[in-house]
This record gives sequence, C-alpha cells and structure tokens, in this order.
Amino acid sequence: MNTRFATLAVTLMACGGAVEPSSPAAPGSASSAVSLPPQASPVAVAAIPVCPGEPGLGDARCHAQVVTEQRGLPLATSSYVNGYAPQDLQQAYLLASSTAGAGQVIAVVDAYDNPTAEADLGVYRSRFGLGACTTANGCFQKIDQNGGTSYPSPDQGWALESALDLQMASAVCPLCKLLLVEAKSSSLADLGAAVNRAAAAGASVVSNSYGAKEFTFETLYESYYNHPGVAVTVSSGDSGYGVQFPAASRYVTAVGGTSLAVASSARGFNETAWSGAGSGCSAYVAKPSWQKDGGCSRRTVADVSAVADPNTGVAVYDSYGYGGQSGWFVVGGTSVSAPIVAAVYALAGNAGAVTAGSYPYARAAGLFDVIGGSNGSCRKSSSYLCTAVAGYDGPTGLGTPNGSGAF
Repeated sequence: MNTRFATLAVTLMACGGAVEPSSPAAPGSASSAVSLPPQASPVAVAAIPVCPGEPGLGDARCHAQVVTEQRGLPLATSSYVNGYAPQDLQQAYLLASSTAGAGQVIAVVDAYDNPTAEADLGVYRSRFGLGACTTANGCFQKIDQNGGTSYPSPDQGWALESALDLQMASAVCPLCKLLLVEAKSSSLADLGAAVNRAAAAGASVVSNSYGAKEFTFETLYESYYNHPGVAVTVSSGDSGYGVQFPAASRYVTAVGGTSLAVASSARGFNETAWSGAGSGCSAYVAKPSWQKDGGCSRRTVADVSAVADPNTGVAVYDSYGYGGQSGWFVVGGTSVSAPIVAAVYALAGNAGAVTAGSYPYARAAGLFDVIGGSNGSCRKSSSYLCTAVAGYDGPTGLGTPNGSGAF
C-alpha cells in the first residue's frame, strides 16, 4: 500500500483539523502520491472548488479543487506531506525535465493578483530541488494584462490557482522561464486580453486553467486564443460531462483529466478518466479539420489529458492563504492538467510549429492511451464522449504524455 495514500486517508477518517506534519518521503519516489488506488481506498477524498459558484455570462471561474479535511476546511500542512511531487510527474510521463526546456517561456494567465506568487514558487522549487526561479535571476516575471505592474486586487481562490499553475509548470519544466499575467477580473474579455499580452511578451506556451459553460456568442472570444506559433492550453473543466469555453475554441489544446495511480506495471503508474473532467461536443464551435471523430459534428473536447483527480492530486504551496489555511495543499482539477501539458509543449521546444491543438493528432503514438473511467452519461451512439475507450475519447482525448514526442 502506498504510504502517502494511506496517510491522507487516515487523516480524513481520524482528524478533524490539520494534519500533524511528518517526514515526507524522498521526492521522486512513488510514495509521494495522495490517495489509495480506488479498489483499496477506505475513504473518498473530499475536495471543494477553489473558485466556487457558476460564473456570470462572459465570466469564467478557475478549475482547481482543493482537498479538505473532515470539517470541510482546506487541508493544509506546514511541511510537505501529501500530493504528487515534481519527480513523480516526471516519472509518470517519462519526461526529460532535467535537460530540456531551457529558453522556453511558459506564460500562466489567471485573474486577480497573487501577492505571494514568487515567494511561494521559491518555497516549492527549493523543497524539491528545482533551482531558483526569481525576478532577480530573470527566470520569473509578473505583469498585469497591460504589460505593466499595476496589479489587480488579490483574490484567495485565484491566488491558489496561480500558485498551482506556476508550480506545475516548474514541476514539469524546471529549466523554463515563467511569466505570470494577471487579468484585472475574471471576465473572458480581461482574461483574453491577458492571453494576448502573454503572446506579445514572447511566451512559447500559454496555460489557461479556467472556463465557463458554453454560451451562444462564445465564438466572438475565440480570437483571443488564436496565436499561431504559440501553444495555448486550456483546462476542460471540473464539473464532469459537458463542454466549457475556452476549451471549446478551435485555437487551443483542450486538456482533460485523469486519475493517476501507482501501479506494478512497467510504467509504474496507471490512469483512468477522472469523473470530474469536462468533455463533449460543442454546441457552437465548428469542428477543426484535424479532428476526425464521427460522433460529434462540431468541436470535440478534449484533445489530450493529464492527472486532475484530487484523489491523486498534486502538492502545492500557498502562503497567501485559502479558506483560513496556508502552507502545503493537495490540489486537483483540470487546472492541474493544463499547465502540465503546457510545460510538456515547452519541453518539446516545438511551439513554433504548433497550429492550434492539431499537433498531437498526427503523433498519438507518443501518448499513453487511457482506457476506463467515465465522467457522466451520454448517448450510446457517441459514448466515447463521456467514457475513456481505446483510441480517442472525450474525457482524456488522445491520451496523456509519454515523453514529449507528441508535442
């Protein structure tokens, strides 16, 4: 039994408060994961949306979910105890993170300000031996959506989201430079302006971990994500079967979600579709030429995927504080998978050749095909839209990274 899986499960059953910190396992061992395999789990891990509520028309919410303890408070520890570490993700997806990605710029777009983003990134990278990434050494930069330093007002939920995004980009591509672009609000217009700013500032890849239910005039916002030569990733959502925008845009790589569990296989891990991952057939966006699935006449979500299940979540450090807690959190949602895939694009160093989300479709052999798991109910004639099957499916797309060759 995985010791970190057991630690979190026992904590949730027996403790109504924060976890008593213990000595963490060595980074890079498979014992730094967060839940028991589904068949052995004594308790379901509870998680809550970091950005709760349904956004208004033309607005978006972040797609992170944070694991909670028995009283429903976010589960935080003063030292690293639970959650996948960078070395676990690198091993799970067979990534050359220690040698690739130098010179690439990963932009993270989020709403509102995170006043402790750089400091928290420093704690995370120091804990896992990733090297410093600071404003002083030229690795980290934070700007507002206009390219300046008139940062918007802070928000606890979006601060945890941006901490997650930056730390996942670091986990997969520690040699990459990081650019945090803060939109002044969670409106799609402001977030889109921040995406434009990221591309104009020289980002190789732009990661977006937010969205909203589809709406009739969403195609008017697509131009924000149309940046040939820049890989743009968008999380598919964390409410199960159903399509969200901007994941539905023809100009992005829509990233679904999986449950990633330690296994006795040669790979050392197995994956199934996460029940919360967004997927389906867009109601409004035309089908791009590079999608060939027959059960959807318009844009199908997702394209690819990575770990997103809070039960197999990742470790994130946030000192700004969320829900009255601060420290090390365990976080899931497709907010995890979007920056992971963005960073894999950066490792590949091939963004200049990327046209929208098309690149992996001709290189599916470079992906782990995910089979099993579902995110809801859909028509039998197009059941692949909500169930992970051999080949392409909605919740996990073409699959998860097997190295960086598909990107």
